[in-house]
Amino acid sequence: MTAVQKIVAIAATTILTTSAAFADGHADRTGWPESFTVGTGSQGGTYFGYGSGWAGIVSAALGVNGGAEVTGGPMQNMALVHTGELAFGMTTMGPAAESIAGGNPIAPGLPMTNACAMFPMYQTPFSVTALASSGIKSISDIPAGAAIGFGPAGSTSDTYFPRMMEELGVDFDRRNGGWSDLGGQLQDGLLDVIAFAAGVPVPAVSQLEVQTEINIIEFTEEEQAKISAAFPVANFDIAADSYTTLTAPARSVSMWNFAIANCELPESFVYGVVDAVMSDNERMVTAHRAARSSLPEFWDRNTVMPWHPGAAKWFNENAGATIGADMIHSSN
Repeated sequence: MTAVQKIVAIAATTILTTSAAFADGHADRTGWPESFTVGTGSQGGTYFGYGSGWAGIVSAALGVNGGAEVTGGPMQNMALVHTGELAFGMTTMGPAAESIAGGNPIAPGLPMTNACAMFPMYQTPFSVTALASSGIKSISDIPAGAAIGFGPAGSTSDTYFPRMMEELGVDFDRRNGGWSDLGGQLQDGLLDVIAFAAGVPVPAVSQLEVQTEINIIEFTEEEQAKISAAFPVANFDIAADSYTTLTAPARSVSMWNFAIANCELPESFVYGVVDAVMSDNERMVTAHRAARSSLPEFWDRNTVMPWHPGAAKWFNENAGATIGADMIHSSN
């Protein structure tokens, strides 16, 4: 276990009826771990809140102690889950594809093929936030040499947003850090802009707009098209009700997130985890609003990662999925 901060998810006192039935009636618990940890991201980011939520749901449903751990985000989660240092984690499709191909900066040249897809989470929009007092209302308003916070090093935001800014002709001074820390730096005038890539609402943005006036900057149609042509993203609108600052949907681009599991975990255990999370979306949404997209029908948004056999079995049996053997991890 790494030395980074751990946040233990508190198991709910009332267990979902369907999941409890699964846990009680599932006789084969061979090889199940006594506990598990979910790799998330920095405090103040969506991964942290979302991961803590589903760790608690799974812990309560299956009767296995579980919690969430603060990490550097998608790239580090791919590495930690691949090696088995963590049982579970969360990643976006871009970093997942790069890691599988051996492009993870944590271990360059190592194909991380022992991290398997488990279930769809939500789309990560790329959005820009500045203080209203800065006068920055558009990408073109960002001054040359602006100090921009891109999130934790190795995160989805840090991996892609600097490249996107360069594609749009923005000259900047790159800064890294946890979302909460960067939010504080923005308020203190140490940053001009924060470039967020996180599920909405991003806790750090919600906190900022309570404390001060901010501008949530959308892309123009031309900027959106240029980014979509250069990167593995799709057009996305941030809903107006995501933040009190917004009065209309904000134009953005997004990338899908998936929960991942070490491929060697027992099939029955991972089946139970997926069952607990996917069987009651309302409970997941209570844990984090980004889970509104954590629906079984989005299984097909994974086009790059091998599926864990237990997860593939659940989706094929319960979600009308057609995950073929060529997309399911095999230890042979």
